[in-house]
Amino acid sequence: MDFKQNQQNPNPHQGDTRVNIQQLGQLNIPVVDNSIHVMTIIGQVEGHTVLPPQNKTTKYEHIIPQLVAVEQNPNVKGLLVILNTVGGDVEAGLAIAEMIKSLTKPTVSLVLGGGHSIGVPIAVSTNYSFIAETATMTIHPVRLTGLVISVPQTYEYLDKMQDRIVRFVAENSNMTAEKFKELMFRTGELARDIGTVLVGKDAVKHGLIDEVGGLGNSVNKLKELIEKAENHLH
Repeated sequence: MDFKQNQQNPNPHQGDTRVNIQQLGQLNIPVVDNSIHVMTIIGQVEGHTVLPPQNKTTKYEHIIPQLVAVEQNPNVKGLLVILNTVGGDVEAGLAIAEMIKSLTKPTVSLVLGGGHSIGVPIAVSTNYSFIAETATMTIHPVRLTGLVISVPQTYEYLDKMQDRIVRFVAENSNMTAEKFKELMFRTGELARDIGTVLVGKDAVKHGLIDEVGGLGNSVNKLKELIEKAENHLH
């Protein structure tokens, strides 16, 4: 009986290997430094409404437990947030940003590809932020298309949510609320819409993001912040 079982599944970890190949494209992911937790926000931020299966999404309910674990796990010293998002659920995105901001451990964000819409508050919620040279960030008003919201879509609700976003970005970046609003309502930047697209250096020039850089810069900065935090404790 045992022999037959071994014949059917000679490698007890074969299932795990198959999952790794399907999901990650390789046999295993070597982890060198467990002290840094990497959290990715890819595609559309999915909140209260389940999006169609063909949409690439980051689920709100998957992010929250990760952030709780980062805060509670003494072995995790810092958080690296990597964003390539088109935006998504306003409430869920803002809640994620507020949770990241409230972490007591060092945090760094890196915008790769795009950090659009509700991705903007998430990008600025960390202690330090980077953007790739070719990455873009779209700043526009809260609207019914492009941002998924599943509560009564009254003007008053949208207006208050927009104020929360403006205030959050102003408090957590080097951009003033006035400048953010100016970029938000600028006409002629987007086809059939209002808003502004900032590319790499422009996001830094306007004070939205701290620095142009990539993965190496982000990891080195996070390690520097972790070292400072540990020295402060001692």
